[in-house]
Amino acid sequence: MAVLEILEFPDPRLRTKAKPVTDVDDRIRNLVADMFDTMYAAPGIGLAATQVNVHEQVIVIDLTEDRSQPMVFINPEITVLGDETADYEEGCLSVPGYTEPVARPTQVKVKALNEQGESFEMIPEDLLAVCIQHEIDHLQGKLFVDYLSPLKRQRIRSKLEKAHRVGA
Repeated sequence: MAVLEILEFPDPRLRTKAKPVTDVDDRIRNLVADMFDTMYAAPGIGLAATQVNVHEQVIVIDLTEDRSQPMVFINPEITVLGDETADYEEGCLSVPGYTEPVARPTQVKVKALNEQGESFEMIPEDLLAVCIQHEIDHLQGKLFVDYLSPLKRQRIRSKLEKAHRVGA
C-alpha cells in the first residue's frame, strides 16, 4: 500500500466537510489500507480521510503499540450519552508538535460501518472515546485547535506557517 501526505494546519483543505461513503468497495478498502500505513508511519493512533485530502467519511484508529487492534469507522455517527466532560491532552498529526487539553464528553455511542460495509455500534471509553470524537471532528472540518483560545490557536498557526516556510 502507500503512505499518503498528511495535510497540516492551517491548510484550508482540512476545513472541507467529508461526504458519506455510498459504497464500501475495493477503492474504500484500499484507502483504509493506505490510511493505516500513513498513520503507523507518522506515527499516530488515529487518522481521518480529510487529513490525507480525501473528503469522505472514513476514520482509522489503533491505540495499541504493537498495531494489533486496527479499527475502521466509515460514516461514523456519534451520540453523546451524558453531560459529563473531561479534559484530555490531545495532539494531532495535522498539528505536529503541539498538544493541548480539550474538554470532551466522557460517554458517547458510535454507530458506523466497518471495512466490509457492515453496521456496528459501540460505547467507547477513555482514550478511544476521545480519539473517535477527535477524528469525527476532522470529518466535519474541525481541528482540536478550534477548542483553544484564539491567542493559542494563532500562536500555533504562526509557528507552523514559519516552519513550513523554513522547510520549503
